[in-house]
Amino acid sequence: MTFFLDLLAVPPTLLALGEPTHGESAFLQLRNGAFASLCERGYRSIALEIDRAAALVADEFVRGSATVTLDRALAEGFSHEWGVAPANRDLLLWMREWNAGRPASEHLTFHGFDAPLEIAGAPSPRRYLVQVCDFLGSHRSAEIGELVGAEERWSDPAAIWEPGRSIGRSADAQRLRVIADDLLTELFMQAPRRPDGWRAALVQATSAVAVLRYHAAAAAPLPQPERVARLVGVRDALMAENLLAIRSAEAHRGPTLVFAHNRHLQRQPSTMTMAGMELSWSSAGAIVGSLLGDRYAVIAGSLGASPALGIGAPDPSTYEGKLQQTTRLPRYVRATEVERGEQRTHDYRYFPLDQATVEHADALLHVPTGTGPAMLADRIRTLPGVEQLVASEENGSPEGTWGDRFLYVGPDRRQPFATIVEHDVPGFDEASQLDRPGVFRLNLDLGRAEFERLFGFPPRDFDEHRHEFDFARLDTLVPHPGYALHGFGSIVMPGPQMLPEIDRLVAIAHARAVARHDRATRRATDQQG
Repeated sequence: MTFFLDLLAVPPTLLALGEPTHGESAFLQLRNGAFASLCERGYRSIALEIDRAAALVADEFVRGSATVTLDRALAEGFSHEWGVAPANRDLLLWMREWNAGRPASEHLTFHGFDAPLEIAGAPSPRRYLVQVCDFLGSHRSAEIGELVGAEERWSDPAAIWEPGRSIGRSADAQRLRVIADDLLTELFMQAPRRPDGWRAALVQATSAVAVLRYHAAAAAPLPQPERVARLVGVRDALMAENLLAIRSAEAHRGPTLVFAHNRHLQRQPSTMTMAGMELSWSSAGAIVGSLLGDRYAVIAGSLGASPALGIGAPDPSTYEGKLQQTTRLPRYVRATEVERGEQRTHDYRYFPLDQATVEHADALLHVPTGTGPAMLADRIRTLPGVEQLVASEENGSPEGTWGDRFLYVGPDRRQPFATIVEHDVPGFDEASQLDRPGVFRLNLDLGRAEFERLFGFPPRDFDEHRHEFDFARLDTLVPHPGYALHGFGSIVMPGPQMLPEIDRLVAIAHARAVARHDRATRRATDQQG
């Protein structure tokens, strides 16, 4: 792929990489590769569309903390359930590995830039304010607890649709906003004496202010469309404030990559239909872009097809369809070079490209297709003589393998040359963590020669090298954790950028299977003769 920085007129200090939908892993996997390349060019931080306060836990892991495990970083360091995304596990591990042994000036930092809320509601500010009190040694925790009261007063989802049920403009909420402001002032007063942990305490304080602002917006006595538009606008304004704060903290260390939905990063106003209401608001990107100018650059994500989301190929007349005709692999392209097309139908699984998105972006990342078990199997089945067996109850396969795919040459099905599996085998094959949602693994019979060429040792020596591999990492060719001794390699959730290498390896495995089948056929013929 063209290196995307080469497509930008001015090197930005804040580079936004967008995805057009949530749930297609290809964008997160490409994000990981992009960030690794950017770090070689001086980038030292990444910001994701997750709660900024929660991300402090993940950042501790990245910095090498002995007390924050990977499991805790994924469970507590990501909001909106993003910790379950396998690519986010890989990102944290890679960042921690980069930081190990490097001087502090080269360390990478992990940020969230969202507020601790969703459109549908926000929590109380209790835990954020209490953590600031603990840092400052303040005795206002009891007062805060009395003002917050029952958490149900804050978490009522109906408050978003009925302003009269929101606590946001009550006397208690107003008093809490004053306390939050007082604690912020006290934080700055104590900064010279309390440098350790100060920035984390500041994030907690600003998170408290953010949720109080959101509750106040939810209680605004406005017509429903105007009030809901204001709510989503407030959230993006809080995102923009966080991004500017992150850039302020990172300015002396290098540029920052921010990754989120296109709608949060685009320069033009965002629009959305919600519960029959047509909403329009300024995105975080529109706010930040107006303040940073050409120091902010946007690469908008574009998607052709997604097996994971059930999205089929686009019509050739659409923006995505025209991009699809120019490449079969993920590709970065200047926005000015994108041919004008029609807007694809929006069905809430995907926000399609339109003229405004293209015109206000600096570049686009087009992903022709995500990958998936069926898609890869269909690709392999185009080779001559390939037959597929899908494990099921009907064909007598063990329940733990149902849905796994086995690909053979010839009808005898003696030995698969490729398998695509989605399940761990307890006590035998659990290293790839295949029981994570949406995770699968492609296994290929590489043979001794290709195995040794790729890994630097013959299959028989695998046990001596097992410790060198992370078998759960995506987009990485590794020895098969169970069948490496037989010359098998494997790749967990290979992204679309790996398809050329997959095709090469599949061809090797297929050729071995054809030769094996031909030998068996000759032996059978000789025996009959």
